[in-house]
Amino acid sequence: MTGAVALGIVGLNSCNKQVSIWQDEAKINVVATSTMVTDLVQVIGGDKVEVIGMMKSGVDPHSYEQTASDVAAMNTADVIFYSGLHLEGHVQEGLEKRAAKGDDVYAVTKNMSKEELVQPEEEFASYADPHVWGDPELWAKTIDVVVEGLAKESPEFSAEFKERGESYRVELLKLKEWSKNRIAEVADDQRVLVTSHDAFFYFAEAYDFEVKGLQGLSTENVSGVKDVEDLISFIKERKLKMIFPESSVNKKGIETVASKAGVKLSHEELFSDAMGEPGDVVELHGESYDRGTYIGMQKHNINTIVDGLK
Repeated sequence: MTGAVALGIVGLNSCNKQVSIWQDEAKINVVATSTMVTDLVQVIGGDKVEVIGMMKSGVDPHSYEQTASDVAAMNTADVIFYSGLHLEGHVQEGLEKRAAKGDDVYAVTKNMSKEELVQPEEEFASYADPHVWGDPELWAKTIDVVVEGLAKESPEFSAEFKERGESYRVELLKLKEWSKNRIAEVADDQRVLVTSHDAFFYFAEAYDFEVKGLQGLSTENVSGVKDVEDLISFIKERKLKMIFPESSVNKKGIETVASKAGVKLSHEELFSDAMGEPGDVVELHGESYDRGTYIGMQKHNINTIVDGLK
């Protein structure tokens, strides 16, 4: 190797270090896809991880297109976590290819059994409903996958990851009980949730609700005239008090339905496929929570639904 070439390589390596996307390469460098997965990894990894979340608040993971910076982060990450069940659309194909090549890539839903998952009736859907975080008890089953993935990268901290995971599991089970107590305030005949798309079937099973979405499981499924008319008829027939927009779905469709059905549209959006902005702390009903966390996201949704339907 000539001196000029060697010098060029050293310079290139130096530049790469200077522009590294990771702030602390001594930590486990993690890429996570959705905001829910990002939050999960941060809770369990604590100060031992640096996490780059591909998707931000308000981003629809069904139609997400990865960026050049996403690819750079994944190419240099120690481990990648994604939700799975095709939540991330065609991005999942690339993640599966990375896993097949031997990269440490984990779908956090991989340990869920077929019996635990909702199988949609939609003809186009050949896979289970991916919106598993609607039930905190089911979402808790993702914890072991993250503990496993982080412990493989840093075995010396495996006990800490497991302890954090078990502590978080307790919090999620408490969250479900809190949610049940709040939902008990809604009359049985008003436990009907109409939203922008079918993201709340797990919520429905967990809390004994009936749910209707204007669009299907994926926001890429466009609703037709008949879908709109059928939903309007349903709302009128059930004499619903309120229907709900979602933060990651365009509100135009659900606004049209609300107007034609003569029903109130909640001024608060539900978080379906993405959490709120980190640090968005609200105080309501005597407690405060950060809507940019999974627990805060769930409390926001429950409070919004209960206060709207009571």
